[in-house]
Amino acid sequence: MNQPLDHNALQMIRTAPQNQEIEQQLLGAILVNNEAFYRVSDFLKVEHFFVEPHRRIYETAEKLIRAGKVATPLTVKTFFAADEQMADLSVTQYLARLAANATTIINAEDYGRTLFDLALRRALISIGEDMVNESFDAPPELTPRNQIEGVERRLYELAETGRFDQGFIGFNDALRAAVDMAAAAHDRAGGLSGIATGLSDLDRLMGGMQRSDLVILAGRPAMGKTSLVTNIGYAIAKNYRPARDNNGRPVDGGIVGFFSLEMSAEQLATRILAEQAGISSSHIRRGSISESQFHDLVEAAKMMQTVPFYIDQTGGITIGQLAARARRLKRQKGLDVLIVDYLQLLSGSGKRSSDSRVNEVTEITTGLKALAKELEVPVIALSQLSRQVEQRDDKRPQLSDLRESGSIEQDADVVMFVYREEYYLQSRKPAEGTPEFFEWEAKMEAVHGVAEVIVTKQRHGPTGTVKLQFEAEVTRFSDLALDESIPN
Repeated sequence: MNQPLDHNALQMIRTAPQNQEIEQQLLGAILVNNEAFYRVSDFLKVEHFFVEPHRRIYETAEKLIRAGKVATPLTVKTFFAADEQMADLSVTQYLARLAANATTIINAEDYGRTLFDLALRRALISIGEDMVNESFDAPPELTPRNQIEGVERRLYELAETGRFDQGFIGFNDALRAAVDMAAAAHDRAGGLSGIATGLSDLDRLMGGMQRSDLVILAGRPAMGKTSLVTNIGYAIAKNYRPARDNNGRPVDGGIVGFFSLEMSAEQLATRILAEQAGISSSHIRRGSISESQFHDLVEAAKMMQTVPFYIDQTGGITIGQLAARARRLKRQKGLDVLIVDYLQLLSGSGKRSSDSRVNEVTEITTGLKALAKELEVPVIALSQLSRQVEQRDDKRPQLSDLRESGSIEQDADVVMFVYREEYYLQSRKPAEGTPEFFEWEAKMEAVHGVAEVIVTKQRHGPTGTVKLQFEAEVTRFSDLALDESIPN
């Protein structure tokens, strides 16, 4: 029969990960040679030390060194009470022992890294303990889903703490990095600084999709918003190559996460399959395709199987849930572009039920922009437009048409609209044989299969209009022959 563990054994098992000897040797190295501090100061903070007196010694030494003074056992001890004890020694004796047992400056960074890793492990334990305690004593307003989101956010923040600034670098190194970036842009598809969309005329205007940007793609129903963003997302995933440049960006294409809040994953896959195989999606759904078309469909599906395109079809999620799932995807699979179809189907945190929808949309757009910066990926979010567009003679959208919140325009780095004149012209067909009919027919011929992408805001570049070919049967956007860009 197994004997229960006694109290002392249990205490040994539950001791938090730490190494007091390494803390002592690193502090000693700093007190002997202040240069050791600069080898760890970029990433090692006061809270990363486990022993409280060691935290105070490190903090005091840090203040002295940053003030341009020398931190030695003699200068540090003046900031402690004369009768204070540390490990049954006076402060003077303890600081002298630290200096005597110091590691060499060569080992300082390795020791600092060890202490940093131990602190991360303690933080993980803390998160786990908080999760357990909250689960036992959760207030009614804290749902399990909210708790999971909070834990995932803390875990992601903890994972990101390992990234630290390098401080000053020589101009020579900065020049080399600039040349490397230019070379990477030259080698990347289309010679772009961002990720190529697969539409060369749009890429020429925007320079590709830029990291940390919130891109709003808006339009009225039936303009082709979802088709366009699906074409862009799949083209990026299809062109993905695992190789990455010095800044961690894919050399070509990227891993795509697609939040399909309106359509199911199957519907979205059918659209992409129709576009890739060149077969009408309505024919695919009805099964009215020939043997050769079915063969084309199978071949297209085989080619698509390895594409890094991930779909989340959960409807009615909050911006917090979306952020948690995006972090998880980046951690598990990688992530280079995030697409949200569409932002009006997201909800806010729900903390204040009295909030207006405008405030809720503001929370959503602010959250999407923060997520783009946090994950360092472009976030493309679709948005609806208000009905006031329909009441104007010129139906081309404007920034004022963005529905429900001015924060969409404010938070976005890029705002672009999809517009198809053909859609509106179809409903205004005059009686055949009249002069108006021949004029209408000429206009229809000019705009048939043509869509406009109107870039009305772009923080990093010009605004303008790009014309694209749109094949409604297969929901495919492509470059228009003899396309003209119209810069503002």
